[in-house]
Order: sequence, then structure tokens, then C-alpha cells
Amino acid sequence: MKQKIEKAQERVVRTKAAYDEAVNDLQKLLDKKTALEEQEIIKAVTNSKKTYAEIIRFLTEAETEV
Repeated sequence: MKQKIEKAQERVVRTKAAYDEAVNDLQKLLDKKTALEEQEIIKAVTNSKKTYAEIIRFLTEAETEV
């Protein structure tokens, strides 16, 4: 029984380490995705013919409609 408990504990430790690594990998990917989206928004705003006020109004209105 003692050996089964020790093996189960070892398995939990290995599984937790794998889980933590997977969560870390996911967070890095989500951070990269967010950075790319931010760059895309900046590029779209820069290339837009809309004024700053028009863009802010659009974003603010969209925010209140949600």
C-alpha cells in the first residue's frame, strides 16, 4: 500500500509539472496573440482616413452597445 501511495504521489507531481508547463506555454501564446492584435489595431488606425475623434467616438459607442 505504501508503494502505491508513493507512486501516486510521484504521478501527481509529474502531472502538475506538465500542467504548469502547458499553462505557461498557453499564456505565452495568448500574450503573442494579444501583441499581434494590438499591432494590427495600431496599423489600421494609422492607415485610416478617420480623425482621432471619429475613431474614439466609434470605439466608445461600440463599448456602450455591448
